[in-house]
Amino acid sequence: MRAFRVSAILLLLASAAGQAAVKQSSPDGFVVEHRLRIAATPAQAWTTLAQPARWWPKEHTWSGDAANLSLDLTLGGCFCERWKDGGAEHGRVIMLKHNELVRLNAALGPLQDMAISGVLSVALAANDEGSEATVIYRVSGTAAHALDKIAPVVDQVIGLQFGGWAALDAVGDTKKPSK
Repeated sequence: MRAFRVSAILLLLASAAGQAAVKQSSPDGFVVEHRLRIAATPAQAWTTLAQPARWWPKEHTWSGDAANLSLDLTLGGCFCERWKDGGAEHGRVIMLKHNELVRLNAALGPLQDMAISGVLSVALAANDEGSEATVIYRVSGTAAHALDKIAPVVDQVIGLQFGGWAALDAVGDTKKPSK
């Protein structure tokens, strides 16, 4: 029950923090976009982005523990999850502009098993209140995948995941996690 409440709170934060939309949807692909207001500079938001263990919901990990997540914001860097007897590569950095843009080749969650292609872009821009982040997730496969049917769910999950990031910086908490 506690996990449900945390997820519900993060979903509310995500919706309050910005705008979301399924921009395009068809049986062979979709595009979802989230615009998030962040009360931190792009450099501060970038630092927090590199710490998914602090903001990614544990319910959206393979291991059940967000502490197992890492994101290496370097070209070729891994968005990885490692646990005692295994691990998963959630994505690989394919484009990088420090404090501005990271793009990952990433078939997230159950999409990985579907053998589809996914590209996740996170762009940051300064504004009067701190930053605006634009998170765009483009997924493509074949018509047999019926991706239009799962696009709304993926849209909600992306909002939940990145809403946690935006909410963390919204309270000005950009300290590194203690180990």
